[in-house]
Order: sequence, then C-alpha cells, then structure tokens
Amino acid sequence: MLSNLPLARSAVDPDSDARRTPGLLGRLAVDPRTLVVLVHHGRVATRPDGGLDLRRSTELPGSPWPPDQLGYLGRDDDAAYLVLVLPEDLGAERDLDGVPVHEDAALADLAARCTFSHLRDVGDAFGDRDAGLATTAVALAAWHARHPRCPRCGEPTQVVESGWVRRCDVDHSLHYPRTDPAVIMAVTDAEDRILLGHAAHWPEGRFSTLAGYVEPGESLENAVRREVHEETGVVVGPVQYMGSQPWPFPASLMLGFSARVAPGAGTDVRVDGVEITDARFFAREELRAAVREGWLHLPMRSSIARSLIEDWFGGPVG
Repeated sequence: MLSNLPLARSAVDPDSDARRTPGLLGRLAVDPRTLVVLVHHGRVATRPDGGLDLRRSTELPGSPWPPDQLGYLGRDDDAAYLVLVLPEDLGAERDLDGVPVHEDAALADLAARCTFSHLRDVGDAFGDRDAGLATTAVALAAWHARHPRCPRCGEPTQVVESGWVRRCDVDHSLHYPRTDPAVIMAVTDAEDRILLGHAAHWPEGRFSTLAGYVEPGESLENAVRREVHEETGVVVGPVQYMGSQPWPFPASLMLGFSARVAPGAGTDVRVDGVEITDARFFAREELRAAVREGWLHLPMRSSIARSLIEDWFGGPVG
C-alpha cells in the first residue's frame, strides 16, 4: 500500500457541519484570525520557501467578496481557513498609464505581487496542512468555474453552504462538487518489469503509468483491465488496490493499483496511437539508465504515478 501520498495529506478539520451556518463566510472574512488561500487561474499563491502564501482576511482588499469567489476550507487550533478565487480577468483593464481600472484594482495589485504556482509542481513540497488546503481550494475553484448553471434547466445557480453547494432558484435543485474516479496502475510482467506509456499530448520523453476514467457500470478492477488493454493490448490478470489521492485538474480522484499481466498472456505492446503513442516494459536498471541519460522523464513527484513507479522500483529513481 502507498502511504503519505502528496495530495492526500491534510491537517485541517473540514468542519463540514459548520458550512450550513448562516453568515459564516461574512463573519470569518472580518475575523483577523482567519487565513485565506488565494487561487488565480487554477494556481495557488506560494511563498519563496515553498509553503502557501496565506493572507489574513482583514488585510485583503475588496471585501465583501462575491459568494462564488469564496469558500470555507475548515479550521485547526490556529485559525479558520477560506479560499478566495481571484477573477481570471483581474487587472486586465488598464488606463493609459498601465494602472488597473477594474473595481478590484487593489486586489489586482496584490495578485501582481504574489507568486502563483501550479499544485502539480509544488504539492509534494507542501506540509500536510498546506497540501490539504491547496488541494481543496483548487478543486472548489475548478468546480465553481465549470458549473455556474443548473444542469437540469440551464438557469444560473446561487452559491450556498459556504461555497460547497450551488442551488437553482428556478427548479430548487441542489448541486454538489463532483469527483471523477480514475484508475492509474503500475502494470508488471512475469519478469517484474513495469509498463510505462507516453501520451500523445505530453512533451517528448515523458513516460508514466497508464491511467483512465472509470466508465458507468464498471468496477475499478475492470476499469484497470479495460484501460490497459485498450491502450496497449496487454491483458491484465490480478489487480491490487494501492491507495488514492485527489487530482483536482479539474476534478479527478486517482485510484492507484498494481496489476500483473495475466498468466500465459503475451507482453507484446500495441499502442492505440491516439491516446498513447509509445509504451514499453522497463526493467529497473533500464529505467534508471534512461532517466540518468536524460531521454526519459518521469511524472512530477506530486503525482500518484510517481509514487507507484518508485514503490515498484524500491525507492527514488535516479
């Protein structure tokens, strides 16, 4: 089993019962103890030392903020935490001197002075508290951005329950953040070689474990077998669950597995040429040499793929 996966860590109580408290966000926004995670273009504000650049709510301009920009992330013994999603066009409109003329000019100035980092690149360096806060903040921001309207009637929805529910005032339906289950698997053969593939949209030389979304009516184990066979032609037999972590880009839950090539099945690889353009089995020394020579690049350390590969390898690859 995989443990301590980078984006599966958290040290903050989600305090989900409090989300329904009327006026919660307004009270927290004016409480000087409240800390805020800033999200802009799907990235989180970070400090030079690698942690989250958390800001006191009372020190941020623009309050009160629109409800679809704000969400409650929970609390610990030190503080309550909010996410503030900055508008994508923040600071885009400027006067002749280049000064933002948007009504949120002060917030645009703050954003310009912040460093925003992609969670995929920095999540493994975060402590448990920051990893949990950042992952939840990015996931909520992505959900709100993609679901502003009711999927039943198409009318705009209102944000309620401290950013965790959207309500349609026309048909009165409630809509919750979605999570898309995806399987990701370290497939090995009888020689204990690992199967890695190169996706069509990746940079040259990037190889990783195979992965894919779970289809309706499908078990996780069957999803592993189907995806591997569809993408490489390899037939998988035994499947073992290894662990999971959120991957909010925009809304996945990555469910990690180890899998073995079915007894008697061949190891000839036939890529689909659409999603996967190259795939091959690697022995440990072959993988180590490819990484050292620089022609093969492994996935980032924040991914469960990297954890699966290094679990099979027996430690860091390099």
